[in-house]
Amino acid sequence: MDRLDRVSFAVLLCLGWFGTVFSVSAEPIHHISSDTCKACHKEVYKQWKGSMHAKSTALKDPIHATFYKKVVGDPLKEGVLHKASGKYPVCLQCHAPNAARDKTTKLDAKPAYMEGVNCIACHTLKKYNGIQGADGKLQLGLKAYDLSDKAQGPGRHSNRGLAALTAGDDLFGADADEGQKPNPHLGEPVTMEGKTIPAIPMESNPRQLKTSDACMGCHDQRNNPHGVPLCQTGNEYSVSHSQVNCLSCHMPVNNGIADHSMGGGHDTAMLERSVVFDLSTETIGDNIRATVFMKNQQPHSLPTGAPFRNIHMLLSAYDGEGNLVWQSAKGHPAKSDPQAYLVYALADDEGKPASPPTATKLGKDTRLKPYEERTLVYDIPAADVALVRGELYYSLLWPGLAKKFKHLPEDLTAAKLIAAAESSL
Repeated sequence: MDRLDRVSFAVLLCLGWFGTVFSVSAEPIHHISSDTCKACHKEVYKQWKGSMHAKSTALKDPIHATFYKKVVGDPLKEGVLHKASGKYPVCLQCHAPNAARDKTTKLDAKPAYMEGVNCIACHTLKKYNGIQGADGKLQLGLKAYDLSDKAQGPGRHSNRGLAALTAGDDLFGADADEGQKPNPHLGEPVTMEGKTIPAIPMESNPRQLKTSDACMGCHDQRNNPHGVPLCQTGNEYSVSHSQVNCLSCHMPVNNGIADHSMGGGHDTAMLERSVVFDLSTETIGDNIRATVFMKNQQPHSLPTGAPFRNIHMLLSAYDGEGNLVWQSAKGHPAKSDPQAYLVYALADDEGKPASPPTATKLGKDTRLKPYEERTLVYDIPAADVALVRGELYYSLLWPGLAKKFKHLPEDLTAAKLIAAAESSL
């Protein structure tokens, strides 16, 4: 390739005309599996593979699958519709976005469908337009975005213009050091470890990929068919007036890589970090006054996300030999100690508890608001008490649902201890 050809080639690269000049891929970009990305991005792939994004479909998330099968149908069948609306299932716009682009409901038809929120699903979001549509209705998931047929990158490594000018016919993007990998983002297919990687042209888009815009299409808010607010993380974030974006907590940078495990309500370490939990005691006459302190460190409510997530606190007193002598509640405190139950409740017309698909109004919202500090006070008979211990538990399901959904594995129905505090007398 002579100098003129190299310059022409570089100009076309800069203009982003990869699809015009080359066969970018034998298939649309949203059909590319994350296994393709793994060839170069092994650590990121490993993190993503263990994330709930990789398990977001009704084929891999048992809780979502339970509701999906109830309100939609079989995720292995084509042409199923949302039972209440008779329309294409809106839940697929978030839980299986690549399938939603093709308006298909057979989620095992392609690996990119089964992978849920995979690499391409996030990295083809071009611009966030908000979830409020012009018709006043919510536009959720992919509907909230302009999409691109080029991969969207977060910044420095996505700017390939100068590299293209100096690359010529070098698929490494510049003078390559020995061992450097060829780059499919420069516009041509490459071979890696004997495998052909299709051309995946990339452009820089930090306003989308380095801000909460990358998250809000799916995590802002969601109403059920009756207009009852379900997931409301975006609204909660708005009232916090925080300048900390979602990625700061959920994708922290470690060793130069943004964490793609994106921990949330299924991640015990993330939950432990989310709250400050402390306990103090003082003796007042024949009683011990125990003061429990909780602080939500998040710019959204705690818990947040799916409305059936909840937290409860249990306070116990022990004698000098470790025997239990007093407890704030027997079993779950929902009824016997409601101040210790942090929940976003849904109700029917009669005010009775209702599931997300059938609720017609909100119940009580006793969750910790963004950055809220709260104290709970208990008077405990002092006789024989040597130690008071408080424990904070997080559950993915309301207690009633946990009992009802007996088909779910125990790690999804059991409450997780996320904080503990003790005070010795």
